[in-house]
Amino acid sequence: MSHRGNRQDNSVAESFFQLLKRERVKKKIYSSSNDARSDIFDYVEMFYNDKRKHGSNNLLSPVEYEYRYQERLDRA
Repeated sequence: MSHRGNRQDNSVAESFFQLLKRERVKKKIYSSSNDARSDIFDYVEMFYNDKRKHGSNNLLSPVEYEYRYQERLDRA
């Protein structure tokens, strides 16, 4: 780990939260914190992990990438 405050320490988390804010949170007004929590959970579990294509995964969703990775392991 590098020194505290180094921007590279949290680059993955910062990238994710930037996407979350841009694609979901900024477009909505929540009536309660429970509504916000539920909507964000839906975004992460139902869209981000299952359907959203990621550039670092050869434009596959994380679920599809893991599935293909497991298939390669099983064949070896």
